[in-house]
Amino acid sequence: MTLRRLILRRSLEILVIFFLILSGLFFLFHLAPGDPVSRMVDPSMSPEDAELLVSQLGLDQPLWLRYLYYLKNFCTGDFGISFHYGRPVVEVIGERLPNTILLFTTSIILSALAGISWGKLVAWYKGKRVDTVVTITSLVCHTLFLPWIALLFIWVFAYKIGGFPLNGMISPELWSDPASGWFVKALDILHHMLLPLLTLSIIHVGEYLLIMRSSMLETLSEDYILTARAKGLSEKRIRNRHAGPNASLPVVTNVGLSLAFSINGGALTETVFTWPGIGRELIFAVSNNDYPLALASFLFISIVVLVANLVVDVLYAYLDPRIRY
Repeated sequence: MTLRRLILRRSLEILVIFFLILSGLFFLFHLAPGDPVSRMVDPSMSPEDAELLVSQLGLDQPLWLRYLYYLKNFCTGDFGISFHYGRPVVEVIGERLPNTILLFTTSIILSALAGISWGKLVAWYKGKRVDTVVTITSLVCHTLFLPWIALLFIWVFAYKIGGFPLNGMISPELWSDPASGWFVKALDILHHMLLPLLTLSIIHVGEYLLIMRSSMLETLSEDYILTARAKGLSEKRIRNRHAGPNASLPVVTNVGLSLAFSINGGALTETVFTWPGIGRELIFAVSNNDYPLALASFLFISIVVLVANLVVDVLYAYLDPRIRY
């Protein structure tokens, strides 16, 4: 199968899967317990005003009719108005999404680079002390409970030592100062980002290192590695130019999916550190029965995950010509 046919086939599959997700989320949210109207209607409002509000939100329509409007609005890019913020959902997500991308993309890229490099080295020195120490450390890091380590870092570095901010993404007093330039503001964001970045990196680097080590050990037993040694190539060249790129394929898959799932999987991290991202907003929307915001957040996450799967499939076919679908 050619790469073009692969992309076309996967795209069609993604469209079908996404339509099922689109429909499933609508019915799950509207059949779930909880009443958004009771949160929005002021007790002092008259019954006529309350009925008008319900009518404006379209919550007095039959479920099947709301579903048709839902599909129509999605096709036109209208995700509705947030019940809580009273603003278009697209605006709310647009404000939070760059913060999540900044934090989690940086974390995953740094973790992947470190995990691939260290995993390649410890596999090369299999059975030696460095392999044992690094592997055990990676296992411990990978199994750590993320909220616990996040709270531990806040307690130690932000509360006890006091070198880091307790929460948030910026210092309001600094950003409100007209004398503060873009470089100072960028350093302020970096200062706030260090603790959540360290928390996420510790978890991810252990995962990537273990995957790379396992894949590297399997690759080193291949016949072409023996052939490379028979040709007299240096061990460094064999490790970095022949074994390393092929062994990194499983890590590529994991990194691609991690980037996708980090948008919603980082909700706990964003909540603990009060990082104003899409994950924290998703928890808030679900907790407060803000259906338009929660639905749009889940839909966006679904799109990113499906597209990430497509990109990973294409990368696999491109990086390893032996793979056929």
